[in-house]
Amino acid sequence: MKRSVERILTTFVGSLARPADLIEMLKAKETVQNYDRRAFEARVRSAVADVVRKQAEAGVDIVSDGEQGKAGFVTYIGERLAGFEPRPAPPRAGPWVGSREVIDFPDYYEWYSRWRGPSIGPSTAFVCTGPVTYKGREALERDIDNLKAALNGMDVEEAFMPSTSPANIESYRKNEYYRSAEEYLYAIAEAMREEYNAIVAAGLLLQVDDPRLVTYYNSNPGSTVEQCRKWAELRVEALNHALRDIPAEKVRFHTCYGINIGPRIHDMALKDIVDIMLKVNAGAYSFEAANPRHEHEWRVWESVKLAAGKVLIPGVITHTSNIVEHPELVAERILQFARIVGRENVIAGSDCGFSSQATDEPEIHPTVVWAKFKAMAEGAKIATRQLWS
Repeated sequence: MKRSVERILTTFVGSLARPADLIEMLKAKETVQNYDRRAFEARVRSAVADVVRKQAEAGVDIVSDGEQGKAGFVTYIGERLAGFEPRPAPPRAGPWVGSREVIDFPDYYEWYSRWRGPSIGPSTAFVCTGPVTYKGREALERDIDNLKAALNGMDVEEAFMPSTSPANIESYRKNEYYRSAEEYLYAIAEAMREEYNAIVAAGLLLQVDDPRLVTYYNSNPGSTVEQCRKWAELRVEALNHALRDIPAEKVRFHTCYGINIGPRIHDMALKDIVDIMLKVNAGAYSFEAANPRHEHEWRVWESVKLAAGKVLIPGVITHTSNIVEHPELVAERILQFARIVGRENVIAGSDCGFSSQATDEPEIHPTVVWAKFKAMAEGAKIATRQLWS
């Protein structure tokens, strides 16, 4: 994993909006309609090439495939894991149903659920009814090949591939097979280990996406902070089980509070979870730091010691606003972290991805995302001049 040894490097969390024609193909694929597989695979490959080129042109140093071939950052595991069977799904509820946020702001979230564009997803729920095993090697190899092909001739520093965490899979798919939640969690971790290892073996950085680590608190109003911490401890242990063969410097860990353009007053505080996050066997930690509910939390690092060799990837641009951050503000955000943990230990990033679900109406318009990336790159240059002067 490269570090900011000569200048502040830039990256982001990984997901980007899919082209309209690819979304239609994804809809057909995910709803088990007839679709042209070869045409779909060719369109994914060209979409990956396009978004990698645009990332490079916008000044992003450490790039991804934009998750162009995935309908969602969790739902994609439908073609990667075996051991599940479909069941009739309940009527779709609004976002964050049952959460602390919805309890306090029901009118807002009812309005928000009407405003959001529908995401792509199966019309059925999936339940674990047998041993969880990995079946997605062919799909994974296509993703890896597409990204590596797109990197040819591109002036970038590195590339990473996102992969979802065992905790996210556990939360989206109920267990009817394993004797306990812990046994189920570890079975998922063991299966996902194959995907994690393959990404690193291909010469890419692995990014583990784990918003559930911090959203569990909001989603479970009956749980205390301490109970949520205990829940998180086990999930980190299971993730480390899956990562056990991979050097920490090949892993980026990302957590965030989801794509929730809302009041956000019930987000778990970073100070209440940071010590558990740092137990993940990763070389870099990506987290929200640019939106107004969390921008003040850079001060947490004044009292939390970052271990030698570790890197922070704080969000310096946010996914919760279509306002493009001023490069001077981006630079200030970078400098706050660099002055505490050292300039070489900071890579500028985004709070979250910009289209974690394939949808016709992503919250942040794609043209705005590219402008945000350019602002981040310019802000990194400003911070570099100050830190290396």
